[in-house]
Amino acid sequence: MGQKVHPIGFRIGINKDWQSHWFARGKDYEKFLHEDLKIREYVRKRFKEAGISKVIVDRAADKLSVTIHTARPGMVIGRRGQEVESLRRELTQLVGYKDININVVEVRIPETDAELIAQNLAARIEQRVSHRRAMKRAVEMAMRMGAKGIKVWAKGRLAGAEIARKEWYLKGRVPLQTLRADIDYAEATAYTKYGTIGIKVWVYKGDILEKSEEEE
Repeated sequence: MGQKVHPIGFRIGINKDWQSHWFARGKDYEKFLHEDLKIREYVRKRFKEAGISKVIVDRAADKLSVTIHTARPGMVIGRRGQEVESLRRELTQLVGYKDININVVEVRIPETDAELIAQNLAARIEQRVSHRRAMKRAVEMAMRMGAKGIKVWAKGRLAGAEIARKEWYLKGRVPLQTLRADIDYAEATAYTKYGTIGIKVWVYKGDILEKSEEEE
């Protein structure tokens, strides 16, 4: 079963949260959903080099709040906040909200963030670095920076081979069926001259245990 369920979707409401926080009725749902997708796509494309981990969207009445989790907050904020201000104007034109608030949160340990690991691996493979070397380095760095386990998976025409194949590396333990396990998961695609290579990353950061009544 661990191969068939999205690790984050499996844990939503238990120890994972949604990346969009709003409620909609009728056709508003479709409108809000496409706006969220546009915002995420635009932010990731505009700050491609900033290491965007996730973009969280919050809505309340006519207010829109966008929280950007990034490994390089300085690139997103810009000198004296110029980049944030220009991003606010661009998002206003994109989705039509007048009151947009942008928050920037730093990812403290990018080496254990699944999204950033997957993006980095895709970039390395596109630069024609050996996929084995890149995957092994990502695994070693994650374990060194405190991850309890990591699994890295790449599939496609690896190294330009005629027949597509899959290679993966696992270090530590990644308990996909344990609901209390804090599993970070991400996918990325490397676009090479001989086709696309899919990358998946699972990072196990330990168990999230509910506090007892006495501790609370």
